[in-house]
Amino acid sequence: MKVGVVGAGISGLALVHSLAEQDVDVAAFEAREAPGGVVQSRRVDGRVVELGPQRLRLTPGLESIVDDLGLRDRLAFGDDDQPIYVYHDGELRVAPLSVREAVTTDLLGPLGKLRMLLEPLTGPARPDETVDDFLVRKLGTQAARRYLGPLYSGLYGTDPRDMLVEYSLGRVLEKAGVDRSVLLWVVRTLWEGGESPPICTFEDGLGELTDGLYEAHADAISLETPVESIREREGGYELETAEGTERVDEVVLTAPAPTCADLLAPIDADLEATLRRFNYNPIGMVFLESAFDGTGIGTLIPPGSDAQISGLTWNSSFLDRDGLFTCYVDPLSYPALTEASEAELGRVGAAEFERITGAPATPIHVHRWEPGMPAYDRSWRAIDDLELPDGIHLCSNFVGRPGIPGRLRNAARLADELAEGSSSGA
Repeated sequence: MKVGVVGAGISGLALVHSLAEQDVDVAAFEAREAPGGVVQSRRVDGRVVELGPQRLRLTPGLESIVDDLGLRDRLAFGDDDQPIYVYHDGELRVAPLSVREAVTTDLLGPLGKLRMLLEPLTGPARPDETVDDFLVRKLGTQAARRYLGPLYSGLYGTDPRDMLVEYSLGRVLEKAGVDRSVLLWVVRTLWEGGESPPICTFEDGLGELTDGLYEAHADAISLETPVESIREREGGYELETAEGTERVDEVVLTAPAPTCADLLAPIDADLEATLRRFNYNPIGMVFLESAFDGTGIGTLIPPGSDAQISGLTWNSSFLDRDGLFTCYVDPLSYPALTEASEAELGRVGAAEFERITGAPATPIHVHRWEPGMPAYDRSWRAIDDLELPDGIHLCSNFVGRPGIPGRLRNAARLADELAEGSSSGA
């Protein structure tokens, strides 16, 4: 059996790696000149900037790949014991993510803290309930709208009032083993001594991981070779590129939904229409240089704030990236995002950073992602209507958790399925 993979972002690279481990023949094609997809590292003014994810958690799956690639001595660990802040009422306030912070934070008033204790008495998610409605009902308005909603939805640039629990937060809680009470799950986890994997990156950025995966499997990955069409043939498919035609038995698409829709249109018009229903949010990233010496991981900015940015990562503090901060802009916080120039976004980011932290900042780089992040909004009802033809598979951020650990798990799971199918077919 031969597997054709469309895309060499983190999902495509991880899939190629997992298939190679199981001796499955694979050919991957990437339209861009460099692998990695949204995982891209650059050096700007001597600083490592991440155009996509800013850091990772060293989960067992990631640790295994790091060792396979011989990258352990390149790992750099972040300081996990730092607070996350919420910008509320013009001030930075500690988000209560531990028992100590829950008691001492001034983000919630006494009644807001007491209201959270009633969470075990509430029921599970209801049909068609939004993330905002769910969190307000479970934990109260203060906790829901001041930090829990932004903590979750800020990853995607979507208002919690536009996200349905069933297709977003509910799936996260289910995978974490949360059945009814979030609060009791947290208490149980603390009691059992559960710890999150450490924060990590690499000395030259997360691009070391994707570059390492590419270099390990370069003979199976064609860069600057976009797949122009996918055609059915007896017993499999043909992937057409400018370089020729690749015959494969199974096809895995790891690209965003609009690209998948374009490629699958000739095969299944109904599937194309379903794929076009998924919404994405463009994301702007402004990289700032500042002498601000605050200690923290970053800043959440709730929807409805007067700030024109959606959040900050304090790379300088918890990743020891000297003087570097990352500012995020999305259509919720800055409706003019898609029309704004890079210079304008840089000015907005620097001005908001100074307003929030009190320290001046200088933009050193601006990057914009379009289509950006999966919105996980109401359009995600389309997931129920996805029916894939035999031999076509999706391993992309819109059909699972977009975080890198989630992409690695999904790729490994699909590789197991394909390898099993290959063995049974043989």
